[in-house]
Amino acid sequence: MNFDEIIDRVGTHSSKWDMMEPIYGVSPQDGISMWVADMDFRPPQCVSDAVKAMHDHGIYGYYGDDRAYRASIQWWMKERHGWTLDKDAIFTTHGLVNGTAMCVDTFTLPGDGVVLFTPVYHAFSRVIKAAGRVVVECPLALEAGKYRMDFDTWDAQMTGKEKMLILCSPHNPGGRVWSRDELQGVADFAKRHDLILVSDEIHHDLVMPGHRHIPMANINGIEDRLAMMTATTKTFNIAGSHTGNVIIPDANLRARFAARMAAMGQSANSFGLFMTEAAYSPEGAAWVDALVRYLDGNRKLFDEGLNAIPGVKSMPLESTYLAWVDFDATGMTHDEVTDRVQSGARIAVNHGPTFGTGGESYLRFNLATPRSRVAEAVERLQKTFGDLQ
Repeated sequence: MNFDEIIDRVGTHSSKWDMMEPIYGVSPQDGISMWVADMDFRPPQCVSDAVKAMHDHGIYGYYGDDRAYRASIQWWMKERHGWTLDKDAIFTTHGLVNGTAMCVDTFTLPGDGVVLFTPVYHAFSRVIKAAGRVVVECPLALEAGKYRMDFDTWDAQMTGKEKMLILCSPHNPGGRVWSRDELQGVADFAKRHDLILVSDEIHHDLVMPGHRHIPMANINGIEDRLAMMTATTKTFNIAGSHTGNVIIPDANLRARFAARMAAMGQSANSFGLFMTEAAYSPEGAAWVDALVRYLDGNRKLFDEGLNAIPGVKSMPLESTYLAWVDFDATGMTHDEVTDRVQSGARIAVNHGPTFGTGGESYLRFNLATPRSRVAEAVERLQKTFGDLQ
């Protein structure tokens, strides 16, 4: 596990590195890519070995007999998250953006409202709008530099046209690990307003020391309206496998989802299934533990450096590898800030406004890269904003 190794990804059809110049105007030759959420680390050896075994066998046919695959998911959720689930509750989608789209398509109709607690992962609103549904933004409260639920305000916003709530747990981009009380509040909110609750928990394995993720499936009274979404892709840096799981405890909701999957002709990618089974293993678990320790070190280095710049504040990161940085107190406009970061520091980052209401003054930085690169990014940012000292 050499997370310090610099691996050249330029020219490998890497979205993160080969698209940074067309999208952000930052050349990979002298720039640092800190935008899209994949890591610059190789996955654990067990995953690479699984792909090599497929190659060595040499026949890439249809996948059959998924008992070991389902068992690996059950083992991981029980071992790592204290969540016992039925193997028949597991559906495999082409990643979790596709999983989100399938939930929206199955459980809502055109014109229905879908609630988002913003700012939140930008693909949610993109999928909702593309499906002809209506995005209902419920802004998170910001208290003492951390996001909080604001149910009283949100209750007053509901009109009865809302049919679904998509929760990001842990939260992207803010990195919050929601408490049991907060999650119970979300469950109660969904029940009060008769909402299907889709809980995207793709970052649930990447939790910083001192924090613990609680699966929404372990919260009381929500099973009859819950769809859980999990994946190996963020945890093990295998996003290109486009494999995710929608896990539905309730038999009636499960039947509706299965019917829609059948109607869409969806079936799984065999590469992703082999990789998932390999990843959800004791060897994979040891790799994740080492990864989280490394990411925690990157987080500390980045936060210390960014928080030393007057007017700049990096939100305390409880989970994920995505730093959410507020530039509001610099007095600069969003365009002025992004120009300094991209043209001055030569760093490609996600723009806060794409995450919805509440993200206007923020940028999101991906810290899942060798520490030397994080240190270089900090040095560039301090220099670029040096006139604020």
